[in-house]
Amino acid sequence: MWGRFYWGRKEEGGKKAVGFVVLFAWLSSHEKHLKPYVDLYWSLGWGSLVCHVDFLTLFFPERASKLARVILDELIKEVKVRPLPIVLVAFSGGSKGGLYKVLQLVEGKCQGQNNLQDDYRLVGECLSGQIYDSSPTDFTSEIGSRFVLHPSILRLSHPPRVLMWMAKGFASGLDALFINRFEADRAEYWQTLYSSVCMGPFLILCSEDDELVPYKISWGFAKRLQELGGDVSLVKWSSSPHVAHYRYHRAEYTAAVTDLLAKASLKFSRMRQHHQTSCKKASDSVCNSHVAAVSSCESLKRYAAPISASDHFLLPSSMEFDETRDGGSLIDVYKGELFQLPSIKTHGVLSQILFDVCVPKNIEDWDIKPVSSLIKNHVFSTAMHGPFNPVKCIKRSKL
Repeated sequence: MWGRFYWGRKEEGGKKAVGFVVLFAWLSSHEKHLKPYVDLYWSLGWGSLVCHVDFLTLFFPERASKLARVILDELIKEVKVRPLPIVLVAFSGGSKGGLYKVLQLVEGKCQGQNNLQDDYRLVGECLSGQIYDSSPTDFTSEIGSRFVLHPSILRLSHPPRVLMWMAKGFASGLDALFINRFEADRAEYWQTLYSSVCMGPFLILCSEDDELVPYKISWGFAKRLQELGGDVSLVKWSSSPHVAHYRYHRAEYTAAVTDLLAKASLKFSRMRQHHQTSCKKASDSVCNSHVAAVSSCESLKRYAAPISASDHFLLPSSMEFDETRDGGSLIDVYKGELFQLPSIKTHGVLSQILFDVCVPKNIEDWDIKPVSSLIKNHVFSTAMHGPFNPVKCIKRSKL
């Protein structure tokens, strides 16, 4: 058995929870041990999802991953219907038994979760705070054996000597077989907790005389989170048993939890508002692009349409393409006038006059070109500079 879970209280008599807390319980705990915490959170309007882990889950990540996936599946069902703020609460070794694997799955750092990453992201968008009660602890084989033998776990004030030998022998055997794996898993565990700094605020509840979770570990964890920019509240008691702070310091415990939940609700509200604003801006941008595209298409259609007689556009040389009453165009008429030369008979009177005027009688040393060549040159020159004028040609010849 790698663990179990159940819903504490999330809806009663028409009263619905304003948020959810996921309680990762300590080893050997039972439902009756978690009931005071379930009632506390329900009195503040928050429902509870309780998760219990076994001893081996603390040392084998595969078992913790399976439990974390089941927990996330339950949360996905809720947030798809009604998104609410979620706060993770770890008691003692619960941070190692399931909480850090939930953080890894939400952050997309576990293998084989591609198909469910979008759903896990929904839960990640709702994570708004973390609470550590007598946690987190630095797991080694020695601490693991002390966990098993501790009165709060074993429920015995003085464990039998044989049981102590068995626990230490089992821990030593695990070290001999999986020492490298345990060290790598331990480093990954702490790195995951630190990388979740954006999922704060954080509340750390600890005691100076806690034998399983020394105060220096809790203080070092809080200090590191603050250095990373986290919002961290550390509540310390000089004397308080392991996972019994609520029993002996009820008022202070309740006040600290109430403050953390208020911060979590405010953070969730701001995140939702920011998300809605971002979605609205994206939607407006898409709409504006669509309107611009439609306007551009309409403009193209209007300019591409045939020009009617009512449209007043000034086009270059437009008069040349207007049709005449006889069906021809003005440019055809213009070309006809340009290239139409007067007909002169070769032996007529006019030809004789022009010949006498244009050709001098003294033509010595003159280079005379054929008449056809002269006419050809005049035609091309006229086409370039204007209509043909025989008078101008006569004047030039006289000169």
